[in-house]
Amino acid sequence: MTSSPDMPATSAKTPPAPAERPHNPLLAISLRLGATLALATMFMLIKLAGTYGVSMPELMFWRQAISVPLIAGALYFTGQFGKLGTRRPLAHAGRAAVGTAGLFCNIAASTLLPLPVATTLGFTAPLFAVLITALILREHVGRWRWTAVIAGFAGVLVIAGPGEIANVPVLGVAAGLGAGIIVATVSFQIRDLARTDTPISMVFWFALFGMLGASLFLPFYGRWHEPQVYLILIALGLAGTLGQFFIAASLRYASVATVVVIDYVSLIWATTYGLVIFGSWPPHTTWLGAPLIIAAGLIITWREHYLSRRVSPASAIDASALEEAAEDDPVSRTGT
Repeated sequence: MTSSPDMPATSAKTPPAPAERPHNPLLAISLRLGATLALATMFMLIKLAGTYGVSMPELMFWRQAISVPLIAGALYFTGQFGKLGTRRPLAHAGRAAVGTAGLFCNIAASTLLPLPVATTLGFTAPLFAVLITALILREHVGRWRWTAVIAGFAGVLVIAGPGEIANVPVLGVAAGLGAGIIVATVSFQIRDLARTDTPISMVFWFALFGMLGASLFLPFYGRWHEPQVYLILIALGLAGTLGQFFIAASLRYASVATVVVIDYVSLIWATTYGLVIFGSWPPHTTWLGAPLIIAAGLIITWREHYLSRRVSPASAIDASALEEAAEDDPVSRTGT
């Protein structure tokens, strides 16, 4: 069929407009609040399990082992099992290796540090993402984001300065910052995987490969525990999986820029758990350094949101589709 001279020719290369997602900011914020509570509960349970002598490989195994059957079962019974399909198993394995290292750092930070301090150091991921963008990817970073990076690391120095070594263990700080670096790195891997695979498949393969990797260490570090300890381990796996689902669900109803500020509520949950469960209050420097790190993260988020709205019309559709795919994966933000 040929087109009439009066009819505009349609390019076969024009991409279809992305499907419009439902917009419900109040529901999105509520789901994000639920996610912060679930993930804070997970880290509290990790710290609690550590007091019973549970080793790190065991914690990592149970964190991932609970997610695998839950995700697979939910997709199977809803007729969506095909979403787990992938043609890039090696890319998933590489992403899982990096992500598992991030999980290790998160667990180490939660075990060694007061929960509010570990939580605050986790907020440094956007700072490291800016550094990776500028120093490794060689992309332009303007004065707003550089200012945010400087302010954020000033907050880190306040929390873990020379006068606070007795209150904040150096290894714990290193683990917390290591988690931030790795979460930032994983976000770039996810952007690549999001071009071909569904968000839920990325979560599933990360959990599966992570579980298999951690299981290799169980013969050396695993041991039998009391029944209540296994209940704690199962509960932390459930809390982590629930947190991931809540994050993914929140991004179906609003953009990251709308809900990301809610993530900082996790500092309130962590402080509450630290006081009620462990009878500990964070060092006073946490309350001086945390606002700097949080403000830096918010500035970076605002700036990224602002710049994303300035893309050219020709690339707007492709950028929007990729952004939606990347945003739907919770691990890129939690590293858990």
